[in-house]
Amino acid sequence: MRQAGRFMAEYRALRARFGFLELCKNPEAAAEVTLLPVERLGVDAAIIFADILLPVEPMGVGLEFAKGEGPVIHRPVRGAADLAGLADVDPREATPFVFEAIQKVRTALSERVPLIGFAGAPFTVASYLIEGGASREYLHTKRLMHDDPSTWHALMERLVKVTVGYVNGQIAAGAQAVQLFDSWVGTLSPADYREFVLPHTRAVVKGLTPGVPVIHFGTGTAGLLELVREAGGDVIGLDWRVDLGDAWKRLGYDVAVQGNLDPALLLAKPAEIKRHVRAILDRAAGRPGHIFNLGHGVLPETPVEHVIAMVEMVHELSRR
Repeated sequence: MRQAGRFMAEYRALRARFGFLELCKNPEAAAEVTLLPVERLGVDAAIIFADILLPVEPMGVGLEFAKGEGPVIHRPVRGAADLAGLADVDPREATPFVFEAIQKVRTALSERVPLIGFAGAPFTVASYLIEGGASREYLHTKRLMHDDPSTWHALMERLVKVTVGYVNGQIAAGAQAVQLFDSWVGTLSPADYREFVLPHTRAVVKGLTPGVPVIHFGTGTAGLLELVREAGGDVIGLDWRVDLGDAWKRLGYDVAVQGNLDPALLLAKPAEIKRHVRAILDRAAGRPGHIFNLGHGVLPETPVEHVIAMVEMVHELSRR
């Protein structure tokens, strides 16, 4: 879950040398960032350093990562004319740097731990394209859904095609599992999720290379869990707003779960972190198929030593 980032001094040193997009597009630097958590934190898997908007940048949306603002889309998609203006993209040709970084990481890891690829799920990527960046209310997105559903579904179909090509390219390059991030889907009602999102996310999952495990993650999905499961995935990611034991029971024990420590708890004292780590493992009850993780990404203010301590706690308590 965004293992390497602003909480690591080594990452900040690289960012002092590279702009964010420049870093993503430099396979050597992206591989270095990917390997940092494995070497420094002792985690059990690596996740490729990239960004969910990389495969849509070549569409001509005017992507920029503004300092302090995150991604900005200068030419947002607000209607049929905007959609028609998007360039057709084959991500296997448009994002070779991601695949090259994956190959470099696999060589460096030498099978010590697996490498996870990732992509944004269609809804979350669409929300960035429509809103023009991050949002709190997703007003433009919801307006397009309800006022112009044909354009909405056409956009989502374009994103399904791009996402499938992008993820399958990562798998071909060596990713051993993949994660779909639907970070902002919790803004939707169950009815809207079922009508406007579920068919498209399911199409992505069904289009991926068979036999490669798929982790399907979203935030704010307490009211959507059964629908998220229906959309697909071998593992359902849980944020910290749900009880892991209750959520797993709702989903069914024939699917794996990932989660779900509140990232803010990593700012607490180690004894308090350990108490919550133990509680999550207790809720998992020793069942096969639980991947311990945070409920979202590591916060920039997090002390590195607290992350290292958490990893050690999980290993120690899991062995018991």
